[in-house]
Amino acid sequence: MARVLVVDDEKMIVKGLRFALLQEQYEVDCAYDGEEALEYAQKTEYDCVLLDIMLPKRSGIEVCQAIREFSNMPIIMLTAKGEDMDKIMGFEYGVDDYITKPFNILEVKARMKAIMRRSKQAKPVQKEEKKEDHIIVCKDMRLDCEGRRVFIQDQEVNVTAKEFDLLELLIRNPNKVYSRENLLNIVWGYDYPGDVRTVDVHIRRLREKIEVNPSDPKYVYTKWGVGYYFKG
Repeated sequence: MARVLVVDDEKMIVKGLRFALLQEQYEVDCAYDGEEALEYAQKTEYDCVLLDIMLPKRSGIEVCQAIREFSNMPIIMLTAKGEDMDKIMGFEYGVDDYITKPFNILEVKARMKAIMRRSKQAKPVQKEEKKEDHIIVCKDMRLDCEGRRVFIQDQEVNVTAKEFDLLELLIRNPNKVYSRENLLNIVWGYDYPGDVRTVDVHIRRLREKIEVNPSDPKYVYTKWGVGYYFKG
């Protein structure tokens, strides 16, 4: 049974989400401020965290950053500011997805299921694997595919689950150009309700972590008008 952490200082929102998720047979824990949320996350590895951005004591962004120091558990940010998506997703906060308020509970459930299925199942990238190696080395980069860790010049780079999935797919298929639609379908799943802009944001965030100069990448390239590829 999947376990979910719901974090929001608005008790009616928490109550509504908890009720809806219990109906889906999820185990649900609830927190109402940032410090309480972090305490829960430190004790339990959740299948998904629904995290409000505006919280007492510690903001959702601060909580997300703190969680990313010890876990890649999926995090969906809840925000009333849709225009902040690039800010939330574009920096190194580690958010996997976002939902703007007011939201439809059906959308919340759909996004949760897509993210949790992606993190639990055998990764779709394995369908396209061309190597049996668990360790992949290219230039100064090393991927530990079992441990899901990335190293640049033997220094570990902290990437989120989705960032790792994107990088693993691209590096296992060097010089193959993937369209944004293909990446969305493979990495997020065919029934993911998001759009291709999600791919762009994650690629940009990944480049900020693995490239010396993200505007002049040496690993993940853009094929203008087509998509992205890893230069082998």
